Amino acid sequence: MGIQTVGVLGCGLMGAGIAQVCAQAGYRTVIREVDEGLLTKGLGRIDKSLAAGVEKGKLTRKARDEARGNLTGTTSFEELGPCDLVIEAIVENLHAKREAFTALEAAVGEHTIFLSNTSSLCITEIAAATKRPDRCGGLHFFNPVPVMKLVEVVRALPTSDKTFGTVFSFAQSLGKEPITAPDRPGFIVNRLLVPYLLEAIRVYERGLATAEDIDKGMTLGCGHPMGPLTLLDFVGLDTTYYIAEIMFQEFKEPAYAPPPLLKRMVLAGRLGRKSGRGFYEY
Repeated sequence: MGIQTVGVLGCGLMGAGIAQVCAQAGYRTVIREVDEGLLTKGLGRIDKSLAAGVEKGKLTRKARDEARGNLTGTTSFEELGPCDLVIEAIVENLHAKREAFTALEAAVGEHTIFLSNTSSLCITEIAAATKRPDRCGGLHFFNPVPVMKLVEVVRALPTSDKTFGTVFSFAQSLGKEPITAPDRPGFIVNRLLVPYLLEAIRVYERGLATAEDIDKGMTLGCGHPMGPLTLLDFVGLDTTYYIAEIMFQEFKEPAYAPPPLLKRMVLAGRLGRKSGRGFYEY
């Protein structure tokens, strides 16, 4: 494939997980964050995850040390210069992603592939901000990245056959199971998942069932590992609201419209686990 060095933009929850799996797969991995504080926090998250892997017997100390040795952190785009492939995992905002790719383009070689981990935005629109739309695509990981096996490989309108093949093989080299997804909001998984989550909120909002009974119904009745409201708290209510808004604007279908309760919970700061309160308290 010719991929030896991988860059990751952003070292938040998703970016840190992506960087970890790349480093564990043997790739030299360079993580770029906007400031030292966020970078230190993100690298600490990776160290904690690797340590947990050793404690659980899923990772040897040697493998942990090798993975950590493959990781380099920076606050500069210039340090990403040697990268053959860069995965963007920053805030879910089109303008921010396009700006990041514009800055990145000034630092890397012409051969470098640009990928976005967006879960809802148009890859073709992000790629249009670059001078290499044929070498752009989507690589959508799932949280927690080191655990979840699936990756959606998104082919934008201008993505070349060579780029798509390289990205698909790269995903497999990480130990993931890639599937081909269309460049439409939600791709495959969220296009199916989001309406289900939103309907669970509507059932709760209308007083048809308690949060506990809704979740118990889907875990014990359908065999889901996690109920929809628990899953919403895990994913983040703000993240779900943002994705649903984008999908509704694209499709104009009621199933994708965020329920009023979801909007009000986000405005009130009840975002789920990360804020300590969502449909449940943590």
